Amino acid sequence: MNGVSIPPSVGWVSTYPPTTCGLATYTASLLGALERQRAVAARSTVVSLVDEPSASTAAGVEVHEHLRGDAAALARTVAVLDQHDVVSMQHEFGIYAGDDGAEATDLIDAVAAPTLVTYHTVLREPSARQRRIVTHLAARSARSIVMSVAAAQRLVTHYGVRNDQIEVLPHGFDPRLSPPPEGVRPPDPSTRKLALTWGLIGPGKGLEVAIEAFAALTDLDPLPRYRITGATHPGVVAHSGESYRQELIERVRELGLQDVVEFDNRYLDAPSLHAQIRSADLIVLPYLSTEQVTSGVLTEAIGAGKPVVATRFPHAVEVLRSGAGIAVQQGDPTEMSAAVRTVLTEPARAGQMAWAARRVARDWTWPVVAARFDQIAATVASESSVRVDVARVADPRQLHG
Repeated sequence: MNGVSIPPSVGWVSTYPPTTCGLATYTASLLGALERQRAVAARSTVVSLVDEPSASTAAGVEVHEHLRGDAAALARTVAVLDQHDVVSMQHEFGIYAGDDGAEATDLIDAVAAPTLVTYHTVLREPSARQRRIVTHLAARSARSIVMSVAAAQRLVTHYGVRNDQIEVLPHGFDPRLSPPPEGVRPPDPSTRKLALTWGLIGPGKGLEVAIEAFAALTDLDPLPRYRITGATHPGVVAHSGESYRQELIERVRELGLQDVVEFDNRYLDAPSLHAQIRSADLIVLPYLSTEQVTSGVLTEAIGAGKPVVATRFPHAVEVLRSGAGIAVQQGDPTEMSAAVRTVLTEPARAGQMAWAARRVARDWTWPVVAARFDQIAATVASESSVRVDVARVADPRQLHG
């Protein structure tokens, strides 16, 4: 084939569109970038984790559905995955069946193909069962993939994973988000500045803290705008409806911030979301968790060259050391308000942050991330092939046949 090597075929295990969650979006984005950047096509199959049959589809990609907790489904899934050179398994405790998603260990034990496990959560203080699950997956996988140095350090320190078995592969972002050349849009001091938070809405996002922070900024002239974009998380809707969003709306009324805080309750497609991100002067990530080692929203914000004010979750602390924003204490509206004020009222400082963001994110576009993933997959497939050849030579039937 004119000297062009055939890339390894990959079987993917994850949630997947039409499911609306970060893992589904991540998998679809990485797989799509991989398919587009490969010079030679190779088979890709998605095993989508579902609670009931749906209509998972993807142009040019074969999609199978795995009913969580169904023993017959597990056998079918293994048969599908073992038709590939490599399996890419996304891990989050809540997407597999069983206590803490213990079904994930059954799956990796049954699959013969070499497996890459990508951890979207790495807890600093896991329960005993959570620790057992992660250490089991790491022991059975060919590589453990994480998206931040903080996550890699946790795997080593708290789960005993060897450094040489870990790959740090950044979360990607759509290159269409990359900012235009510097100086294209000079700041206009008469225009109301827009701060933006987006993503699926639910308790833990810390949006009530951000709203409190903007209550201390009503002395600014012109008034800033704070837009909260995103649908309520489907799991939150199933459990408590729209009560959290209603609480936020009521708090805005109590604080008299109707002219400052606005809600866009839609789950936006990529072009619409990108338009909102590009129009923002500042991205706010007020998350309450201290455990988050991966944030797609943070990656996209930095990729778009936007200053960021974020709470001190591990991924934010790691990324914002670059100077691309300000990290503040979780649950502290006063500290968050001061940081937002700095970005909105000091154009030179905001410009420095935007420059730092552009610099740090230059290797985070999905095509670059996909090319790196392809290298890892090819290495693992090659190692597996070598092990099979060695096993055949070592088989006495081969030696004396």
